[in-house]
Amino acid sequence: PQGGPWEQRLSELARRAGCGITIGWAEREGETVYNAASTFDGTGTKLAQYRKIQLFGPMENRVFNPGDSYTIFDLNGRKTALLICYDVEFTQHCWALKQLGAELLLVPTANPVPFTHVSDITVPARALENELTIAYANLCGPEGDLHYCGASVISGPDARPLAKAGTDETLLIADLSAVEAIDPALLSTQHKDYRKVG
Repeated sequence: PQGGPWEQRLSELARRAGCGITIGWAEREGETVYNAASTFDGTGTKLAQYRKIQLFGPMENRVFNPGDSYTIFDLNGRKTALLICYDVEFTQHCWALKQLGAELLLVPTANPVPFTHVSDITVPARALENELTIAYANLCGPEGDLHYCGASVISGPDARPLAKAGTDETLLIADLSAVEAIDPALLSTQHKDYRKVG
């Protein structure tokens, strides 16, 4: 449950390290379980809590209930939102968050092989389509009968990677002030230019 001892330990870890943390976890509320994510800042303050909307496949749909709302919060002066894994593959969610003022999406994920196209193609496309910066943090290596593909990426709103990982554990560091220097001509205007037919 939210507020439990593990969450207090995580808050203390963030405070001691002076570093913010976004983490995915299984949240229980009564008899209901959600695929959830939380963000803590460098003081250990919990800034956000989110429940995954787009459950993937039979296992997730059997184990979890879907969330039904977005979470927008301030992270060091940036309007930030959380999505989880499959959520980011839906441009509708990314666009809705952009409409709510989000500039940055934090996306913890557990994406297995062979779905490397998500970090290589889909995430940069979502960033470009919706003029967002997306930090997509994926697991890597084996766990049970799954092998996670890594390839975490921080993609700017021009679809170019600000930082990209390989298939192994990696620390990615990106200067988000570089986003302000992007030539506006490189940004998508498709939402403004879209012509509906019919």
